[in-house]
Amino acid sequence: MAADSNASSIFPAGTRAPDFTLPSGLGTTVSLKQYRGKPVILAFYPADWSPVCGDELALFNEVLDEFKEHEAQLIGISVDGIFCHMAFAEARKLRFPLLADFEPKGAVSTLYDSYRTDVGYSKRTLFVIDEQGAIAWSYLSPEGSNPGADGILKALDNLKKGAAR
Repeated sequence: MAADSNASSIFPAGTRAPDFTLPSGLGTTVSLKQYRGKPVILAFYPADWSPVCGDELALFNEVLDEFKEHEAQLIGISVDGIFCHMAFAEARKLRFPLLADFEPKGAVSTLYDSYRTDVGYSKRTLFVIDEQGAIAWSYLSPEGSNPGADGILKALDNLKKGAAR
């Protein structure tokens, strides 16, 4: 299911994206600020091994080259731990970082209004952040739905058009 024009936006365009640093593996971290100067796609998702999440991240992996044509970096974030992420990324052959919003649980997801305290996991939300660190587009996917990549690609196209002016 692709994101449509009735998309539920989390933050209005132009909102400063909250900075964060999260573990991406054993002894390694990723910070949002390290990607300043290029677009960033944040994909918050509930759990590594759930069927919809697996399909969503596999789709993003398939269109990763299209994201890279826009010089955009894709980052997946869930409350799963680094060992779970490492096993999942290896099993799915993912070519982008998965960050562990594990401890304190959901802290970064909360900053992005993407954490469900009632169930203890992240909502399925997408953010495209521009080169200056502002949110250019956001989308909250309906529960259990794969948002697809169309909305992300359209947002990246709009960023490119804006930069060309």
